[in-house]
Amino acid sequence: MADLPWILGRLNGLAIIDIALVALIVFFALYLVRATQALPLLRGLMVLIIIGALLGGLSQLPTFGMIMRALIPGLLVAIPVIFQPELRRALERLGRFSDVVPTSRGSELEYTTQIVADTAQRLAQRNIGALMIVERETGLQALVDTGVRMDARLTPELLMTIFHPNTALHDGGVIIRAGRIVAAGCVLPLTAQHVDDFRIGLRHRAGIGVTEGTDAVAVIISEERGKISIAHEGRLVFEVPPETLQKALVDLLSPGLNLGRAASVLPAWLTARRNR
Repeated sequence: MADLPWILGRLNGLAIIDIALVALIVFFALYLVRATQALPLLRGLMVLIIIGALLGGLSQLPTFGMIMRALIPGLLVAIPVIFQPELRRALERLGRFSDVVPTSRGSELEYTTQIVADTAQRLAQRNIGALMIVERETGLQALVDTGVRMDARLTPELLMTIFHPNTALHDGGVIIRAGRIVAAGCVLPLTAQHVDDFRIGLRHRAGIGVTEGTDAVAVIISEERGKISIAHEGRLVFEVPPETLQKALVDLLSPGLNLGRAASVLPAWLTARRNR
């Protein structure tokens, strides 16, 4: 405490900006790994660094201190490898100009959300399972190539036909781009997160998985319970009320920060991984 006046006396405008920039970098790094499997890895890395610094500072352990000092450059090289998905997601977000500069896509957005919401309600009433992926800025061409190309106008009748249990394409996912069905029967990646909720099946895992590394929005209809769920940014909300489904989709698909707006019409967002 005796050094506090000395420290405060050395503060100036540049020092405050310097501290603020460092705090912003730390906040941004923690923001990227929130609700992901990277958070336990980050904790373990921090614990390892702290233990190494404490033990390496002891004069009685010179060999251990030398080893720890040699390992620090290796840890710095390993960080980009360990957190590669999070770093890639950050660069993708920086490259989405529509998240910063809004664009006028009102009519197309309204049409897509209305068709998807109406079809989801009709499928849920009939207990027909479905998985619809709405593409945004991040391209899903790699997933489109795993399915059957269609390039057809988005209509409720076509979606109902695709997901009918007796059709050959009902088990895969449908990818929607710019108001059109690009492909059906697509093979989607399952989430790598540990999910122990009994309500989450393969469709929900695929919906979470496709939204973990992209900005797409997935609408999942449970075949067993006839309930509608939405996945976005690797998170899942269960049992979306049908009367609020379209508004939630509009909020999530609109340019800009959408989770805050969606929270006003959806229940509390739940992460797929409960125990971290």
